Amino acid sequence: MRPLPVYLGYDGDAEPVAYHVCADSIIRNASGPVAIIPLALNTLRAVYAERHTDGSNAFIYSRFLVPFLQDFEGTAIFMDGDMIVRGDVHELAYLHRRNGNAAVSVVKHEPYETKQPVKYLGARNANYPRKNWSSVIVWECFHPSNRSLTPQNVEQMTGAQLHRFTWLRDEEIGALPEAWNRLVTEQEVRPDDKLLHYTLGTPCFSDYKRCPHAEEWREAARLAMSHKEPA
Repeated sequence: MRPLPVYLGYDGDAEPVAYHVCADSIIRNASGPVAIIPLALNTLRAVYAERHTDGSNAFIYSRFLVPFLQDFEGTAIFMDGDMIVRGDVHELAYLHRRNGNAAVSVVKHEPYETKQPVKYLGARNANYPRKNWSSVIVWECFHPSNRSLTPQNVEQMTGAQLHRFTWLRDEEIGALPEAWNRLVTEQEVRPDDKLLHYTLGTPCFSDYKRCPHAEEWREAARLAMSHKEPA
């Protein structure tokens, strides 16, 4: 049984702790093998140069390299690092397969306007079509429509083109249940939600240490950093 590849956004300057908390929550709830892969720019220098200047985090555009990094083979998942996963990521792959010939599957949040125009570390939090769709992506890496996502093309495409999935036809974008990308603070969290997305800022930042469900994130962080003393 091959591990399910899960690429996680890693920002070593801003919030590396978020990556580790998210990774641990994935592993603890997975029903089968997973391969956690950090999307860190320093590991991609041989193939990709980040030329965009409008990003709020280090991995904002490298997420679109996942099919290339998979040699355009198989299914893989991308997630932002500012999340905790309550559910089984293998369920995401199953839900994606139910979408037939979809090149990607995402949570298609209804158009909404953010409650805060500024998020963590003073980053601009703009409204735009298909906002947050790209924060959880199940990729069909071998889909013909995704083969255009070479490093050279990703470097040249604009943020609007990438985050709005403009290289795909609408029917090639499959839908996932909203429970798999619940936006903390922006939306009401429900007991059966499978993934909490601290999109405005994780509680590791002082400005968000009292945000909704901050205690749940801190408990996930405690588990990620827990250890047993030698007997």
